[in-house]
Amino acid sequence: MPKVSPELLSILRCPVTGSPLVQEGEELVSTAAAENGEKVRYAIEDGIPLLLPPELLAASSAASSGQHHPKA
Repeated sequence: MPKVSPELLSILRCPVTGSPLVQEGEELVSTAAAENGEKVRYAIEDGIPLLLPPELLAASSAASSGQHHPKA
């Protein structure tokens, strides 16, 4: 399990709520709930936290998997 250093965690903030983040397993989790009442979760890939809001992460994943159709 990739561990995010305590020094990095001390300065990282959730881009959605602005709250500090804590590591839970292989994810970083906001300490405050978003507007929908749920805490925001961010994946850690290769030791790098992916701090994109969930809706942008889904769009980014779709684009990188070839589902993005460029304009002609």
